[in-house]
This record gives sequence, structure tokens and C-alpha cells, in this order.
Amino acid sequence: MIELDETDRAILRALVADATQSAGALGRQLGLSQPAAWRRIRRLHESGAIRGRRVVLDREALGFGVTVFLGISLAAKGRAGLEDFERAVSAIPEVQTVQHVLGIYDYRLRVVARDLSDFERVLRRRIMTLPGVGQVDANVLLSEERRPGPLG
Repeated sequence: MIELDETDRAILRALVADATQSAGALGRQLGLSQPAAWRRIRRLHESGAIRGRRVVLDREALGFGVTVFLGISLAAKGRAGLEDFERAVSAIPEVQTVQHVLGIYDYRLRVVARDLSDFERVLRRRIMTLPGVGQVDANVLLSEERRPGPLG
């Protein structure tokens, strides 16, 4: 685990808000020189605190107006069953995240669809036919609020 000072935390908060910032712009914002900001960013990358940069897509702008969280219980609980399910579910483009969890369900999925009819099609034709699927529970996302990460 890397030790973070307040400047490191400020860099991480600024990059979470806008990862496209240059080291020079970030340095000006935080009162650092461009080389000092760059060295800190590089150290954060090398330590694993930063694992890359991502593009965040606006699902609604792309025509995906419905998000559903699915709890999936597998009928069979062997290692092969888990691997078969994970491999098959990862091939479904509407499935945005696959989380192996401990609790009532074995997996939690985040699924996007154009509308509820589209979701029903994905559920019936793709998800329910996956190897080992037993029980499925669905929760439709009504609204979402972005909150700051653990650094504030």
C-alpha cells in the first residue's frame, strides 16, 4: 500500500474529475511545477494507485435508457460451473459488470438495455440460457447519483 500525502490525494481527486488533464495543467491547479506533477503521477501509476484511464460513456446518449441489476444464483456450485458462467456472461455486450459476490446470490450483474422490452429479450434469450443459471432477481435503476470516491 502506498502512503499518500494531501498533494497525492488532490492529484487523485483532480484526475478522477478529469483524467484528460495534462501534468502541466494539473500542476498549475495544485501549485506544482509540471515536472513535479508528472513525477507524482508516474509514482501513483507505478505503485498501482492509478490503474489506467477510462472513457465514461453516457448510456442514455447512446440509447440505453434502462439499467438493471441482476442477482444470479447458480444451480451448481462447482469451480467449473463458475468458470463456465463467467466466460459465457462476459460475452454478452449488454452486461456491463460481472461481480462474483458472497451472500444470497453468486453474481451481481449490471445490464443495460434500450428499454424494458429490450431488457426482457436480453434476459430471456441470453442470460437465462447461460450455463448453470438458477435463480434470477432483478432491480431496475430509477436514478443514480455520482459520489466522490474514498478520497473525498
